[in-house]
Amino acid sequence: MLKDAWTLAIETLSWIELKRMGERLALTKATKQLKIKDPKAIGLAHRLVSETLRKKNYIDLLLNSVLEPQTINDLKLGPRVFLRLYVHETKFADESLDKAQRIARMGRTILGWWKLKDVEEVLGKILSINPETLIARLEETEKIGLQTYHPTWFVKYCFRLLGRGEALKFLEKSAEITPTYVRLNTLKAPEQTLIKDIQDEKVVLEKVPQLKHTYKLIETNKPLTRTQSFRQGLFYIQDKASCLAAEIADPKQNNTVLDVCAAPGSKTTYLAQLMNNTGTIVSVDYSKRRIKVWKKETNHMGTTNVHSIVADARNTLPLNISADLVILDPPCTSTGTFGKTPDAKWRLTKRSMLGMSKIQSEMIEQCSEYVKHNGFLVYSTCSITLEENELVIEKFLKLHPEFKLVESKPRIGLPGLRGLNKCQRLYPHIHECNGFFVAKLKKETK
Repeated sequence: MLKDAWTLAIETLSWIELKRMGERLALTKATKQLKIKDPKAIGLAHRLVSETLRKKNYIDLLLNSVLEPQTINDLKLGPRVFLRLYVHETKFADESLDKAQRIARMGRTILGWWKLKDVEEVLGKILSINPETLIARLEETEKIGLQTYHPTWFVKYCFRLLGRGEALKFLEKSAEITPTYVRLNTLKAPEQTLIKDIQDEKVVLEKVPQLKHTYKLIETNKPLTRTQSFRQGLFYIQDKASCLAAEIADPKQNNTVLDVCAAPGSKTTYLAQLMNNTGTIVSVDYSKRRIKVWKKETNHMGTTNVHSIVADARNTLPLNISADLVILDPPCTSTGTFGKTPDAKWRLTKRSMLGMSKIQSEMIEQCSEYVKHNGFLVYSTCSITLEENELVIEKFLKLHPEFKLVESKPRIGLPGLRGLNKCQRLYPHIHECNGFFVAKLKKETK
């Protein structure tokens, strides 16, 4: 099992580096490629990959200190990803010499001794490094970036956005995995029946008081995806912030709803649930692969009022509808989800948010065309940056005086910045969920 897990972890990290894939997609691809089916091996590989990616900047600092004058990026792909895993397991997880020797032997077996022969000396040097001496001489933001596992540019950005004290709390918490939440699917059965069926499988849940059907996972004796309740579609694993966005949208029965950037389907299936499968939801996503996932999820959750279109929402959509509600969850930098998607933070630069905000502005502009008079437009991201949130809304409102910000309820987040108090912001260190932004706008009759 251990060898399979390490083989899978090495292959997954290799796909991430080669193709800039997301962690989950790379793990799925590597699992199929290697034909590994043992859930324990897959689970361990996932932990190895996630934790290594989470601490990548600190790991690379340690490796570069022993590889001088080379750097970790000068090495071939196999030894490079193995060394990162090795450092995590020997410096952050368990510093025992026996474990280090076992991992080194396993690396030679998986990759071949000839691939590791040029870095054999490094394996011993790593064990003698004192990380504290390496960071002691660095300036404050670099040091904090290493200690909280974030890029230095992002630490500086958070200091400007939140202030030093609040930024430190945010950075420390966003390096951790936030709690798991589930949304009960009342399309399948009444809520009390669902609760009983789920609890019978020894899954302990705690109600989120401000939201209708959202529960925090307290305890489970096996992965939620392996429960009978999950297989039956009795619940959806969905972050609290995402559930909030759907409830703020507040679709009514028999509404016409346009759900843009809809895959993988969490929003769509909750909107359908709130509408009790009445009316019509038209879901748009640019990716055929993602729409396949959307179809699987919407079928699994028992929705019957949904339709999908593959299209790029930056351009005019192949639709002729006037919607009571348009909900847009555009691509973003995901700066609010680094705890769950640690690979994302190393792909970004400080210019990434500017590129994203341009795309987001193009999308909200297109989406506004489909909102009927007295209809609503809901905009949300899982990012905490100004550029992707308040600044997008400010720009849109200046160009479209017929739209007005309205109160977003239920109210569980903090007010938006720059005076946009009717918007909501959520942060991992305050709300125990993804960092998130949501705004609700109404198109008033001229």
